[in-house]
Amino acid sequence: MITNIGDELKKQREKNKLTLEDVEHATKIRIKNLTAIEEGNWDFFPSRTYIQGIISSYGKFLELDEQKLIAYFRREYEQRDQLKFKARTTKEQFTPQAKKMIKMVIILIIIAFVGYFGYQLKLYYTPPKVVIIEPKQTLFSKDKITLKGSTEKDSTILVNEEEVFLNEKNIFETEIPLPDEKNEVIIEVIGANGRKTVVKKVYLKK
Repeated sequence: MITNIGDELKKQREKNKLTLEDVEHATKIRIKNLTAIEEGNWDFFPSRTYIQGIISSYGKFLELDEQKLIAYFRREYEQRDQLKFKARTTKEQFTPQAKKMIKMVIILIIIAFVGYFGYQLKLYYTPPKVVIIEPKQTLFSKDKITLKGSTEKDSTILVNEEEVFLNEKNIFETEIPLPDEKNEVIIEVIGANGRKTVVKKVYLKK
C-alpha cells in the first residue's frame, strides 16, 4: 500500500539506482520539479493537474502503476486541503494582523462612545452637587449669619426663595437673618440640566 507518493517514487528511483539527473534526462522533467514531487511540496506547482501530469510521467518511467499513483495522490492532496482549510478557518489565523488591529480600534471607539454617552446621560439625570462651606456650627448668639456654599457652574440658586448668584469660583454667598430661636433655611439649586437639589438647614439662636 502506498502511504506517500513522494516517498514511493523516490524509493523506486533509488531501487533502480537512478539519480534525479538520470530521471531528468530521460523524462525531460526538471530536477526542481522532481525534488518537489519527492518531497510532497505541492505548493511549488501552479495547479493540481500539473502535478498529476508529472506524477504520471515519473511513475511510468519507473514502471509503476500510474493509475494507482494518481488515485493515491488525489487522496493525499485532498487530505492536505482539508488540513489547510481547518487551519485557515481557525479564528486567530484567519484574521490578518491588520484586520485584528482595525477590529480592536473599532471596539475601543465603541467603548469610548458608550462611556461618553453614559457619562452625558449621568450628567443629564444627576442633580447638582451642593456643598455648604459656612457656617459649620448651628447655634448662634447673633441676629444674622453668612451662608456660603459651592455648586456647579450655570446653576440657579434660591435661598429661602430668594435668588443668589455664583461667583467665578462657583461659590455663592448670602446673609441669613435669625429672627427666631429656630430658623429653617431652604437652599434650592437647579442645575443646567434642569435637575434640582434641595438642602435644608436649621440654625438656632440663643
